[in-house]
Amino acid sequence: MAGTGESSRSWERETVPMVMTIVSPMLAQRDVYSLLLVSPWCYRALLSVSTIWEALDLHEMSKAGERLRSALLLGKVFQGLQHLNLNGCQKISDVGIEAITSCCPQLREFYLYWNVRLTNVGITHIVRNCRELRRLNLSGCKNISDHCLHLIGDNYQKLQDLDITRCTKLTDGGLQQILLKCSLLERLNLYALSSLTDAAYKKIACLSHLTFLDLCGAQNLTDEGLSCIAGCKNLASLNLTWCVRVTDTGVVAIAEGCRSLELLSLHGIISVTDACLEALSKFSSNSLMTLDVNGCVGIKKRSREHLLHLFPLLRCFKVHS
Repeated sequence: MAGTGESSRSWERETVPMVMTIVSPMLAQRDVYSLLLVSPWCYRALLSVSTIWEALDLHEMSKAGERLRSALLLGKVFQGLQHLNLNGCQKISDVGIEAITSCCPQLREFYLYWNVRLTNVGITHIVRNCRELRRLNLSGCKNISDHCLHLIGDNYQKLQDLDITRCTKLTDGGLQQILLKCSLLERLNLYALSSLTDAAYKKIACLSHLTFLDLCGAQNLTDEGLSCIAGCKNLASLNLTWCVRVTDTGVVAIAEGCRSLELLSLHGIISVTDACLEALSKFSSNSLMTLDVNGCVGIKKRSREHLLHLFPLLRCFKVHS
């Protein structure tokens, strides 16, 4: 029996860690959490696999706050955390944001979609504790104001991806700070920010690295503002859905300036005509794969067959319903 006991302990000390090292990278993170509780050997083995703790995904999980608190008990393991997804975790407050960011100085990607409890105070904690952020999703965080954009602009000049969808308290002044200071942005999502104007949109031209821009619902965007955006030569994805003041003039400027477009939505813009499609075809026929012109009543030749004639690489004809 003694030999059996020694064999069991040897298995736990040697075999379990080896198995965990091999298997853990292939497991879902929620399964890894469960395995932490199996035994002290299993716990230590999992903690030793640093690669599985570079990302923490709690999006839309029930009791996300409790899970987050449990994760923080892992202590130094999260010193190397680079990716944190708290999308849809609406019960996490500024206090929780302070706790988690103080443990994660190497965080590079932070997703906080639809957290209505987040305020400028929470953003202050983020910029103070996480100096290496490159991607930040604040979509639906309705209680942040221009002050937060000033903080982001002042602290994250290397930011590459920012989503401020439906952050309705933001104004031209706040966005201008981002556009002037975060010149390395590659992705910018301004979906459903209907109060912004050309005063801010013109400054998007400062983003020479921009490849993705979502302006859905930009009701105050004019051809003048769009012509400035055409200076973003690397733009590959542009959503102009319901940008109701745009006409052929603005779209032609985009066609001439952004010659690598892969996705363009003009959904619901009634002032554009077949002329803008002819211009787009001249410059983007070999790149455009998604084009939505549904609801563009001024475009008469918009059958699937005609669009494929102009843009032979088209695979998607509808972005919005």
